[in-house]
Amino acid sequence: MEEEHVRALLREQHPDLAGLALLRVDGGWDNQMWRLGDELAVRLPRTERGPALLETEWRWAPELARRLPLPISAPVRFGAPSDRFPHAWLVTSWVEGQPADRAEVRHGVRSAEILAAFLAALHREAPSEAPANPDRGVPLERFAEETERNLEGMANDPRAARMREAWDDALAAREWDRAPVWIHGDLHPANVVSADGALAGVIDFGELCAGDPATDLSAAWLLLPEGGAERFFDAYAADEDTVRRARGWALRRSFGLLHIGRAGEAGLLGGKPTWKRAGEAALERVLAA
Repeated sequence: MEEEHVRALLREQHPDLAGLALLRVDGGWDNQMWRLGDELAVRLPRTERGPALLETEWRWAPELARRLPLPISAPVRFGAPSDRFPHAWLVTSWVEGQPADRAEVRHGVRSAEILAAFLAALHREAPSEAPANPDRGVPLERFAEETERNLEGMANDPRAARMREAWDDALAAREWDRAPVWIHGDLHPANVVSADGALAGVIDFGELCAGDPATDLSAAWLLLPEGGAERFFDAYAADEDTVRRARGWALRRSFGLLHIGRAGEAGLLGGKPTWKRAGEAALERVLAA
């Protein structure tokens, strides 16, 4: 979508914002983002599931933002479907910093404590009407076949035995048997921002749902540099079984990052070259745990 089309949407539904500067932001998966002035962003869906993800954010993220200790991309205006654009879209707050797949988190101890405080504040019991998600917050067993295929594809990797050990240990951990809690659901390097080497904000709450917090706790290995995970789990005070499940989630997510990163290097549609390095680093940290 071109700048003038985005500006026309703003003139049509939010004319008080239409005169602000617009700058297209590289990145995003389900949504294209434009920076709007200094403090806002426009997010427009570009996949079939994008509108539903934005509607989830609109419904729930502003309420959660009030208790979270980090800046998040909280919706501030709703864009209704129209003849000009047939899907819902949002104006959100802008979170200063650079995506961590491009400007990695370097300060492990500081960022571990920031991440632990953020997730402790988020992981409160969710209401009964909170959204569920078939791919987040659910038992790891649901992904057994998928992970087996990934492990088979890595069979010639010298780390294959350690990958298998990590996955089997995660599957053997006791499942989450408490009330579902709010989880972000998609905490990987492209969905957080860093500033001066430290974690500075969290974006993209489209996968927000209720479930097992281990999904989010995998971020200890996905986001933090070597040594950060141990400090994170001390600060968060997770039980042993939850840590084991989180490591399984991190292994699975590292495979996903590698797959998308390699696709990006090959120039394939939907690939993200910067995700390969993030996936390789995450995998190394998972196997070193």
